[in-house]
Amino acid sequence: MNNYFSIEDIDSLPDWVSEAIEMKKTPMSNKTLGVDKTIGLLFFNPSLRTRLSTQKAALNLGMNVIVMNFTGEGWSLEYGDGTVMDQGNSEHVKEAAQVVSQYCDVLAIRAFAKLENREDDYSEKVLKSFIQYASIPVINMESATGHPLQALTDAITITEHKKIDKPKVVLSWAPHPKALPQAVANSFVEMMQRMDANFVITHPVGFELASQITKEVPINYNQENALKDADFVYVKNWSAYEDYGKTLTDDPSWKISQEKMNLTNDAKFMHCLPVRRNVVVDDDVIDSENSIVIEQANNRTYAAQLVLKKILQNN
Repeated sequence: MNNYFSIEDIDSLPDWVSEAIEMKKTPMSNKTLGVDKTIGLLFFNPSLRTRLSTQKAALNLGMNVIVMNFTGEGWSLEYGDGTVMDQGNSEHVKEAAQVVSQYCDVLAIRAFAKLENREDDYSEKVLKSFIQYASIPVINMESATGHPLQALTDAITITEHKKIDKPKVVLSWAPHPKALPQAVANSFVEMMQRMDANFVITHPVGFELASQITKEVPINYNQENALKDADFVYVKNWSAYEDYGKTLTDDPSWKISQEKMNLTNDAKFMHCLPVRRNVVVDDDVIDSENSIVIEQANNRTYAAQLVLKKILQNN
């Protein structure tokens, strides 16, 4: 494996999940694998779990870590081919990617959707440009349309907590005060299609994700009906795909309450965090014994560490 851009880069999900769970038992067992190797973490957007877990994963493998925030530290980058750079952007990605490749052995990038132009966001110009021009492996720490590290984390977490071979997993939209990208939801849907689960998506009309991602996954527009007998409830807001980037409703009735969780099969509550308490989910749900959001966040380290391990072994 040279890059980890999407979950399509996972050759065998059951094997990866098993390896990650074993890695948790002895996280320092490959401490020498990354000695004298450096990972560069480039952030075009804020981060807490992704930054710290990926940094911790690299340190567990003995790597050096360099972090740069392009929100205020780096030059604004140009991505267009043949562009006359007489406007705001100071550096072209062609030079930036090649230069960073001389300083690092692995590059990890976080660059959100701008939610202004669907074609532009779904072209994944930031990640794909770095993959094109860098001479080192590139890891996706959340792009405009996907978050494959989070999705791998979620697969690990569900595997650890499932009580039956084929659990019912529900991905539910929830209200949020601002429009959010579809990246986490997209990758979770793609991951669940590769797991043995009874998977259902529930959201208000108008919040359908891209059909090329959801494919044949059933969509239930009645949240309470969808939640019945669920073993896992994964909650996330996303903005509209068709009416791109828009929040068509902030209907508070879609918030996850304990009353709704009572419809489930004693389901585990999941969220990628950060979460708006009492907007997305009530306190008594996220603070309950069935909430596994903290364990889920802990697994971010082992998802990242597994990806790094495979890249280091292959390069």
